[in-house]
Amino acid sequence: HRQHIASLFPNDVDRLRRMSLIEEGGTKRINMAHLCIVGSHAVNGVAKIHSEIVKTQVFEDFAALEPEKFQNKTNGITPRRWLLLCNPGLAELIAEKIGEDYVRDLSQLTKLHEFVDDDLFIREVAKVKQENKVKFALYLEKEYKMKINPSSMFDVHVKRIHEYKRQLMNCLHIITMYNRIRRDPAKLFVPRTVIIGGKAAPGYHMAKMIIKLINAVAQVVNNDPIVGSKLKVIFLENYRVSLAEKVIPATDLSEQISTAGTEASGTGNMKFMLNGALTIGTMDGANVEMAEEAGEENLFIFGMRVEDVTELDKEGYNAQEYYDRLPELKQAIDQIRSGFFSPKEPDLFKDVVNMLFHHDRFKVFADYEAYVKCQEKVSELYLNSKAWTKMVIRNIAAAGKFSSDRTIKEYARDIWHVEPSDLKIPPPNEPRDAAEDKTPNGTAG
Repeated sequence: HRQHIASLFPNDVDRLRRMSLIEEGGTKRINMAHLCIVGSHAVNGVAKIHSEIVKTQVFEDFAALEPEKFQNKTNGITPRRWLLLCNPGLAELIAEKIGEDYVRDLSQLTKLHEFVDDDLFIREVAKVKQENKVKFALYLEKEYKMKINPSSMFDVHVKRIHEYKRQLMNCLHIITMYNRIRRDPAKLFVPRTVIIGGKAAPGYHMAKMIIKLINAVAQVVNNDPIVGSKLKVIFLENYRVSLAEKVIPATDLSEQISTAGTEASGTGNMKFMLNGALTIGTMDGANVEMAEEAGEENLFIFGMRVEDVTELDKEGYNAQEYYDRLPELKQAIDQIRSGFFSPKEPDLFKDVVNMLFHHDRFKVFADYEAYVKCQEKVSELYLNSKAWTKMVIRNIAAAGKFSSDRTIKEYARDIWHVEPSDLKIPPPNEPRDAAEDKTPNGTAG
């Protein structure tokens, strides 16, 4: 590989170093990503924006050398599990309108555009959502011993706990809403149930502190009589597929708020879209393509784009500047820092605050103001049930691209060059015919 690069760029030592399979630092290490690229016949990103970043930033030298090797294959989800199995009410409603073939060809969901102004269909979609919310509220009451108002907006942020996914920004918004209710309890406030769920990697200290903070904030908010049922916060323990199948069909608002340029694709965003949740998110990962499919006006898009993040990196991100300029942000941070949410251990969250001011690679403060303003638009629309549900229908109608059937076809066609086959392969739990299990030389396979 080195000889090949050296022959193409004879005097470019820097390029040779950048493209080496061995990292030439103090300790020599194999660069596994470079090894993968050299050893593969195709390399793909899993969303359009991710594929572009792979080509223009992460592996720019390799993409310039072999542009034909680099492709895009946007992720997908299976509609069998993520609609039919987990949301039978909605699946049935869609089948009544456009027939059952959409299960095998999700692109047929576009036919739902015809029913965006159908008052009966709007009411039926809203009814299915409400039934799912009542069901999930009962589950939460049973498992978490907390009474939830099923008419409140179910604002859901479920995924791995990681700084780049910015559960901390959601937490700051919760504190901001809490402070606003306390400041003016008589003011109209759209009731919300904020549900955050996810797991931290065993050795990831900051992720564990984020979970601790969310629970500490929930403890204060949920027990404040002034707030009452206007705002509830729940942290879903042990978030897993079986729990996702319960919460996703009941969700009104899907949180996809990673710093632009950090989420490869995401699939939770697609699951929520298919199940009739509206997305609040940055232009990151598959959110970009969801906005393309549904129209950006049918998502709540806010915050920095990839180029803004790059620009801010060049200028230098200064968290203090946002803290000094935004009173509500300052109040929230001061409460965390002073032990308002952890009276028994006032210094409990000092690492979190220190990180936000001095080591925040994901720039939570930079997007805080835009996020809070966008959340106000969400609340405003939620008050108009009909307009909200029409937007929901437009999102479901635009979700067809995000089927794993389409993704797998693209991998088969463009990367592995295999043709579809009708050959039935028995499931792994059924023993295959002994004759089929023979290898060419006649011995058992």
